[in-house]
Amino acid sequence: MEETHWSYAENIDADGLRELMLQYGSEVWNLAFVLTKRRDLADDVSQDVFLAAYRKIDTFRGASSVRTWLLSIARNTAINRLRSAFLRRVTLMDRIDDRAHDAGPSAESEVLRRSLSNEIWADVMRLPLKLRETLVLQARYELTVREIALLLDLSEGTVKSRLSRARERMIRLREEASDRE
Repeated sequence: MEETHWSYAENIDADGLRELMLQYGSEVWNLAFVLTKRRDLADDVSQDVFLAAYRKIDTFRGASSVRTWLLSIARNTAINRLRSAFLRRVTLMDRIDDRAHDAGPSAESEVLRRSLSNEIWADVMRLPLKLRETLVLQARYELTVREIALLLDLSEGTVKSRLSRARERMIRLREEASDRE
């Protein structure tokens, strides 16, 4: 996917905002969902991210890609939402609203593939936030260790450590799942 290059000295118009949303909207929403584990919060966070980008495009200095800048805004917005006292008081438990996937009875291999994918995704969602976000930024968004370090405001060594711990936990969770079967 070709990245749009915005002049950071310019404001963007409605068409520019629409282009940003089309190009990066699903990635921003997916990261928000991974961090919050709630579809409704991911929707709210995504909307807030693009409103913030629209208002603050003049603060984008080009030190990172537009994509990384938006993912950074998404991360910070999601973390702030999770920290809010109101949310902690109102939310009794986080649930992932799994939508049913259509699969015909003759599509056994597709069902098995989806089942394994859902199990792995559930394991990822069980990881602590710090490990989960680092793993997803690398595996799903294909960010480098350096880009993740910049986005999370961490040292590259810390990112590498978190990635290693996340992978170790995933291996343990998968082994536990196979032991249960």
